[in-house]
Amino acid sequence: MNLTSPKFVRELLERYGLKADKRFGQNFLVEKGYLEKIIATVGLQPGDTVYEVGPGLGTLTRGLAEAGAKVVSIEMDRRLEAVYAETLAGLPVQIVWGDALAFDWASVPPQSLFAGNLPYNIATPLLTLLLRSSRFRRIVVLVQKEVALRMTAQPGTPEYGLLSLRVQYHAQARRVVDLPPGAFFPPPKVTSSVVCLTPNANPDHPALFRLIEAAFAQRRKTLLNALKARGYNPEKVALALQALNLSPQVRGEALSLQQFEQLLGRIG
Repeated sequence: MNLTSPKFVRELLERYGLKADKRFGQNFLVEKGYLEKIIATVGLQPGDTVYEVGPGLGTLTRGLAEAGAKVVSIEMDRRLEAVYAETLAGLPVQIVWGDALAFDWASVPPQSLFAGNLPYNIATPLLTLLLRSSRFRRIVVLVQKEVALRMTAQPGTPEYGLLSLRVQYHAQARRVVDLPPGAFFPPPKVTSSVVCLTPNANPDHPALFRLIEAAFAQRRKTLLNALKARGYNPEKVALALQALNLSPQVRGEALSLQQFEQLLGRIG
């Protein structure tokens, strides 16, 4: 069974009367070299449990299981049930049918692993849930390059924002490799990227991220005006900016994570 063969994937879909569904962001990886790169980046040991979202036809799922992992895959598309009976037969894989955004990530054993080809429309909220859960020692995701650039962006760049700071606060991020559209069937219209996150022990910090969210809610506004619009005391904010040697005209996109933490400490 060669799930990285476009011919086999096409025949498999035809046999079960299926087509890739845009609602679920279905573009199936069909390049063995990239599959192997993802599995190597996960760095699993035999017996490790790997959680996965959006297993598609089971390509990555099967690869992880054959590498020795116990895989828990979360999938919404019940049309794939019969496919998994074929592609994942006899492997240590548990399929959980449901919405990954509604899954209880806090129930995952600490130091688990995560790997997944994330649909564009859930990538940011799902990554936020995974990072806030503090349950994973490594998170490897295949996302659109646009999302990868936002995950790894630095202050002052167009891609820098709430997701960048969320990732920086909770983990070290590394963009591993970019994948051309031809690595998938059907080929998407965009380049994709593999990103590896190594989480730290930072606990969730709701007050800090309320501040950061307010700072980026209206990017074109100055930080002072953006925070004022969200109910922060403008006098306190102005004094805090002055104490941090920041211009009253500064925008949120110019501040580092450390500067946001210092700002919060001064305005409460």
